[in-house]
Amino acid sequence: MKHPATSEIIDLFVIGGGINGCGIARDAAGRGLSVTLAEMNDLASATSSASTKLFHGGLRYLEYFEFRLVREALIERETLLKAMPHISWPMRFVIPYHEDMRFEADTPTSKLMSLFMPWMRGRRPAWLIRLGLFMYDNMGGRKILPATKTLDLRGAAEGAPLKNHFAKAYEYSDCWVEDSRLVVLNARDAEARGARIMTRTKVVGATSENGIWRIETRNTESNQTRTFHARMLLNAGGPWVGDILQSTVRLNSREGVRLVRGSHIVTNRLFDHDKCYFFQGGDGRIIFAIPYETDFTLIGTTDEEHADPAIEPECSEAEQDYLLAFANQYFRRQLTREDIVWTYSGVRPLYDDGASSATAATRDYTLKVDTSAGAPILNVFGGKITTYRRLAESAMDKIGAHLTVGRGKWTAGVPLPGGDFPVDGVPRLIRDLQSRFPFLTDFWARRLVRAYGTEAGVILGTAKDSADLGHDFGATLTEAEVKWLMAHEFARTAEDVIWRRNKLGLRLSADETLALDDWMARHRHATAAAAE
Repeated sequence: MKHPATSEIIDLFVIGGGINGCGIARDAAGRGLSVTLAEMNDLASATSSASTKLFHGGLRYLEYFEFRLVREALIERETLLKAMPHISWPMRFVIPYHEDMRFEADTPTSKLMSLFMPWMRGRRPAWLIRLGLFMYDNMGGRKILPATKTLDLRGAAEGAPLKNHFAKAYEYSDCWVEDSRLVVLNARDAEARGARIMTRTKVVGATSENGIWRIETRNTESNQTRTFHARMLLNAGGPWVGDILQSTVRLNSREGVRLVRGSHIVTNRLFDHDKCYFFQGGDGRIIFAIPYETDFTLIGTTDEEHADPAIEPECSEAEQDYLLAFANQYFRRQLTREDIVWTYSGVRPLYDDGASSATAATRDYTLKVDTSAGAPILNVFGGKITTYRRLAESAMDKIGAHLTVGRGKWTAGVPLPGGDFPVDGVPRLIRDLQSRFPFLTDFWARRLVRAYGTEAGVILGTAKDSADLGHDFGATLTEAEVKWLMAHEFARTAEDVIWRRNKLGLRLSADETLALDDWMARHRHATAAAAE
């Protein structure tokens, strides 16, 4: 079925429901622009739910002299901690030191060291690591996060899971973020400020007519098509940014995207403390081993070229073996494939800067406006989840050259839904929630607060016991929460719920997941029928 074309001309039409698309939609709607966003799948269904979940400056990018990117990201850590203390929190990172720590061969720092200190043969001296950490501590105006310190691993909890020859480590600060929830909360806030958010909606074509974009969309569930008109188009398609340019909008652009796959493995919990390990390999690359979802450990990431966004990214057996072997250089307990409980992989759409390797390709963002079609389109290449808000502000600077924007920068310090409480307020929220709802276990209460912040109590409503929350789908997921996710957070399927709105897929059985999916399908149909 085809709907008639919308008569209104909106200001900005956004293609892509990842962090960049949703972040820009939120910023634009808050400045008074009329905004429509179309995502062909679920929000955060690709790159933005497949990150390493770190809100960090990117310590290793100092070796590539990406000082602007690192400084911007370091400043953003604390700006965003204050805006979303429920889904982001400080974390300490431990770097076990050994004399064979090496640079990756093609970094600018490695080349300088080879020129001026050839006797080091690519090794990282301890003083250089300490210098990098000093810069990391001070170039971003750190106020909340504690500074770097040196650790004696012998007899310490941080040294217990490591091999005996690791005696010294450096410990520094960065942050954790629930990446896919960050996307959904930005979309919710954009909608609250007037934006139209459409999931399962694919843009199948866009043409410029008399300086206005005519955009054709198709709902991937109902097959219904619609036509929209917009003054400006935003291409935030992530891995599909190049395809959108060439096939959907049909522009001859010289800008290119480099697709780099990052894969991760998840094991049962490998250590008892709440700090993350930063491991350096003999090839100069690094991986993290991170406390994950209370009972697990997340290990990643790889950097591999990915040829085609249409190919579903998967953590290959070779990547699994690489990550296991890497971790086994450090951990006393030797891991095998039998220890892996889950894997995931995402494709990073980096700007093609001609770097010699996937690891060396810039993580900085590039924004390009193209007016060759007669109406402006802004194409977003690259970017880090940490700097999404600053990317949105930079995008608005470019959008403002083509549209009338009624307000200046506004997002810094403005909390996302559920984040209106102090940055150190999670323990009190958990206590208050359990006081109001005594049937909540510690795990359940903490999970709800970490997902929904001050809105956790709204979801539970007037429940006196767990039975009042409706059907129990397992692992503390109830009908009341699922209804909330469907009504307020754009969730449509079990996968949306248990892998993007939360990570209960690690705890639910296949039968429980199928039962959830069946229930959600029935609820969707009943809701749609009631609305007719």
